[in-house]
Amino acid sequence: MIPHKGARIGFQPRIRKGAFFEAAWRYGCRDFSVYNRTYISSTFSDPESEYWQVVEKVALWPAMGERQVEISGPDAGRFVQYLTPRDMSACAVGQCKYVLITAPDGGILCDPIALRIEKDRYWLSTSDVDLELWAKGVAVNAGMRVSIRDAGVTVIQVQGPQSAALMAHLFGDDILDLKYYWAVQTPFQGRDLVISRTGWSGELGYEIYLSAHDQGDALFDALMEAGAPFEVAPGCVNQTRRIESGILSQGVDMTPEESPFDVGLGRLVQLDKVTDCIGREALLALSKKPPQRQLVGLTVDGQRLAGNETTWPLLRDGNPVGKLTSLAYSPRLERNLALGLVDAAQAGEGTAFQVETWDGVRKATVTALPFMPKRQASDPRAAVLAAQSRQAG
Repeated sequence: MIPHKGARIGFQPRIRKGAFFEAAWRYGCRDFSVYNRTYISSTFSDPESEYWQVVEKVALWPAMGERQVEISGPDAGRFVQYLTPRDMSACAVGQCKYVLITAPDGGILCDPIALRIEKDRYWLSTSDVDLELWAKGVAVNAGMRVSIRDAGVTVIQVQGPQSAALMAHLFGDDILDLKYYWAVQTPFQGRDLVISRTGWSGELGYEIYLSAHDQGDALFDALMEAGAPFEVAPGCVNQTRRIESGILSQGVDMTPEESPFDVGLGRLVQLDKVTDCIGREALLALSKKPPQRQLVGLTVDGQRLAGNETTWPLLRDGNPVGKLTSLAYSPRLERNLALGLVDAAQAGEGTAFQVETWDGVRKATVTALPFMPKRQASDPRAAVLAAQSRQAG
């Protein structure tokens, strides 16, 4: 087996282009994928350079496939709660919550960030899944007064230790008071943006939600200009960094075949407070017995491996015990790092498996997660001082 090096995808009119598509093209992106029926930019340069960019400086990632399902109306809050087993009763206007959307059998359909934009208006910032259609289907028989639509928003992520300095330079120092997992509306060239302190990198970062598509080029250029003193560069929020941080990818590390308890997300199932949600009875039953599978970190021996494009089977003494779901090479740890799902009885730290890779059979060893700490909750003002000190030095 070899990676599909040089594989291409043709542009089609049926696939949406986000507000930053032309800017991404101008700044050198020639590597796109399709996510939520939308082109999403991947690497602008090379994965290792972009890894160091998000770890040491600040990166701009036009995450155009990250769509927002808008749920509004008098029963919006009750309907959002019906979709998720996480307690949403204390979610204030301007607050964000990482939630799971579960099926009737307790399987994970997706893991959006829920943003409460107004009292009766929410956005579900979703992974690659037909959440809009699911929500509309649920609404048919829910008997609730809600309107459900694609919000028509395009997202760009600003991620890395110098992201706060860039954002303050462009939007003012008040943005530094934005708390982790909160959002604020901010003016840009006469219209409002929504900015949240969230992201998929494991680093301090922000996501900017642009409703006015005609401002895509102007906003991208403004971010590049504001970030010039901090060595900003466009790039994909790196696969390696999210694996280092133990951040899961929906459809890869968790699917509808897994419950929240299988993948270590049982904390998002709050059935003592949530009395009515899809899958509640199944989740309640699952919560009362040990999971059969468990998500683990893995280190894979040998030389650097290209990331996998499909799951790889994990074996122990020739017997299948699970699957390796995501893999990337960490330049800092100089190891191949992976996530996988294994039989719970085989999930102890230090347990060794065999995995068939692009480059033959390798040894994979269960390792504690995260491999490296997350830094999303870092103090933005301290980060700005560090960036200023670095510039002065």
